[in-house]
Amino acid sequence: MQLLTLGVNHHTAPLAIREQVAFGPEKLVQALHELTQSRRASEVAILSTCNRTELYVNTPSPDDVTQWLADFHHIERRELAPYLYALPREKAAQHAFRVAAGLDSMVLGETQILGQMKQAVAAAEEAGTLGLLLHKLFQRTFSVAKEVRSSTEIGANSVSMAAAAVRLAER
Repeated sequence: MQLLTLGVNHHTAPLAIREQVAFGPEKLVQALHELTQSRRASEVAILSTCNRTELYVNTPSPDDVTQWLADFHHIERRELAPYLYALPREKAAQHAFRVAAGLDSMVLGETQILGQMKQAVAAAEEAGTLGLLLHKLFQRTFSVAKEVRSSTEIGANSVSMAAAAVRLAER
């Protein structure tokens, strides 16, 4: 078993692909249960926003999780593969830290992603798919995000994408 983050985001995939692999609220619980009951992962949390879909899993087989994601969304794996990233172990944790702190957001320092990540963790906990490894990962992630925000000015000037576009257009 290993910690893995598998996903697509605004850096790696166009909107059409991100929309295809998004998990709406009506599919989220089904997906959490299906992935753990299939034994492809012993733990899973899914972060799905307009800019990213990421599966944080404890898995014996990253390839199986990739195939499951393609199958769940009825997409050919070969069509999805060019846009996917798979981050093992420490890289998965570092990525979670960056995401929660707003360092991987379309607008640097935006704060909404931390709340979205907390909602993803709460959904996994409620579904019974958040085990010890992911619980520890996310507790540390939220601590790091808080530290980044309190010890830097990262969020001081963050704005929504719409507000940034308006400011740019006014120039």
